[in-house]
Amino acid sequence: MFYRPQDGHGLPHNPFNAIVTPRPIGWISTRGADGSDNLAPYSFFNAVAYEPPQVMFASTSAKPDRDGTKDSVSNIRETGVFCVNIVEFAMKDMMNQTSGPWDREIDEFELAGIEKATCDTIDCARVAAAPANLECKLTQIVQLPGEANFTVFGEVTGIHLRDDCLIDGEFDVLRFNPLTRMGYRDYSVVREKFSLKRPGD
Repeated sequence: MFYRPQDGHGLPHNPFNAIVTPRPIGWISTRGADGSDNLAPYSFFNAVAYEPPQVMFASTSAKPDRDGTKDSVSNIRETGVFCVNIVEFAMKDMMNQTSGPWDREIDEFELAGIEKATCDTIDCARVAAAPANLECKLTQIVQLPGEANFTVFGEVTGIHLRDDCLIDGEFDVLRFNPLTRMGYRDYSVVREKFSLKRPGD
C-alpha cells in the first residue's frame, strides 16, 4: 500500500498514528500565571540532547478556551517552565484520566487523585510518586505547519529519581515498567531489555 497523506488513506483509522511506535509518554505538569496546576500526557515526547540535558514535546490540538492550543502550552507561555513526569505502568489509569479535554480551571492532579510534590528549581508541581521527574526551563516554542501544532523545547534544570528505581548505581526501568504509546487507543509496557555493544566499543 502507498498513499499520499494529502490524498487520504481510505482506512478506518489513520495508520500514521501507529507507525512510529512505541513512543515514550511525557506526563507534562504546568502551572498557570494564576497559580492553577495542570497535568496532561503527550506521546509526541522525547529527550533531544545530553549536554545540557534537553527534552521536547509536541501539542497537536486546541481547546476553545486556550487561544489556538491546549492548557500545557498556554501555561508554559505564561510561566516559562514545565515538569516532565515519567509514567509507569501502575499509573496508567491515572494518566488516562488526565488526558480528557477538561476545562482550564480543572486541576487534573485532584481529578485523578494524584499526590503533588513541589519542584526544586522551578515553580511547578510534579507527580510525587513518579519514577522520575524532569524539571524544565523553556528554551523555545516552535510552531509547526498545521493550525495547532506546537513543539516545546526545555532545558532540564533538576532531576528527581525514585529511590527504588536506582539499582547498583543505575536507573533501572524494569523496576517500574515504563508505559508507552502505540497507535490508535493502544499502549504497551516495557518488561524486558537487552544490551548491544557498538562497533568499536
